[in-house]
Amino acid sequence: MSKIILVTGASSGIGKGIAAFLSEKGYIVYGTSRVPKDEQDFTFELIALDVLNIESIKAAVQFIIEKEGKLDILINNAGMGITGPIEETPTDEMRAVFNTNLFGAIDVMKAVLPQMREQKSGTIINITSIAGYMGLPFRGVYSATKGALELITEATSMEVQPFGINVVNVAPGDFATNIAAGRYHAPVVVESAYREKYQLNLELMDAHVHTGRNPMEMAEKVYEIINTKHPKIHYKVGGFLEKVSIVLKRILSDRMYEKLLMHHYKL
Repeated sequence: MSKIILVTGASSGIGKGIAAFLSEKGYIVYGTSRVPKDEQDFTFELIALDVLNIESIKAAVQFIIEKEGKLDILINNAGMGITGPIEETPTDEMRAVFNTNLFGAIDVMKAVLPQMREQKSGTIINITSIAGYMGLPFRGVYSATKGALELITEATSMEVQPFGINVVNVAPGDFATNIAAGRYHAPVVVESAYREKYQLNLELMDAHVHTGRNPMEMAEKVYEIINTKHPKIHYKVGGFLEKVSIVLKRILSDRMYEKLLMHHYKL
């Protein structure tokens, strides 16, 4: 029987690419969006799911289980970006991003785990970020949400292994998607002490996204993971410098590593 896959945040970007790729491979894929659009270019079924609404999550998961009788794989992809100096980023906006990127992902895991425990099998793949391995200037809140999800993945992996469930994460670097359009940007304030450096970094961030890697690399990695009997917990998909930055953080002193980042971000 074909595996049944749920991909959150599948209306665009990496999520849509993953869902379409897996659908073409013969899996039964349900993608989600807060407000599904009836478009012809979706090769999978797109259903409503808002990660900020627990009842919406439960309804979507129950719909799939009632229709298919099982749920084999969750790809927790829904998320949002945020930029800004910590001092000038509204705390309510910080909470909103944590609610989406961290607590939303946790609530979706909570919704699928009872079915996976019952069937004694399942795989959960949390899409995190290479940014989650380090605190990046003007992206500190985003880094924190993804870093927290990495640790939640590690803890959950140990808790559910006795039930035959794998929980892993995949951390992408910069990919050519429309994520920049959906970010919350703290406004660039003319009289701000951070104005010049923040404005420069906004331009750098957008440039990195526009010249980023092909999202299909993420789809291929996810396909590889779901066909691996004993997957690793951590996967990274990105360029050489993005991956090596994680290694450097482990071997360099804190201040030396900080200097490298500050030089890279022109601080």
